[in-house]
Amino acid sequence: MPTYAYACKDCDHAFDIVQSFSDSSLTECPECKGALRKKFNSVGVVFKGSGFYRTDSRDAKGSTVSAAPAAPSQAPAAAPATAAASS
Repeated sequence: MPTYAYACKDCDHAFDIVQSFSDSSLTECPECKGALRKKFNSVGVVFKGSGFYRTDSRDAKGSTVSAAPAAPSQAPAAAPATAAASS
């Protein structure tokens, strides 16, 4: 379950609370019964560098299917062996 941060608009009391996604936001300060506001923190995960974008792994046409593999190259035919002349 996520942890949410709240701060009171009246007395500046700040606190964190663990709430389910389905729970409604708190509206009343437990200290002074004033109005609360939910504080939003920065994101804990930052993606940097290449490889994190949708288009990085696609070709220019936008296809997600890779091209068919090339046929294996054939080695050049070996030159016929010549008998070594022995004299």
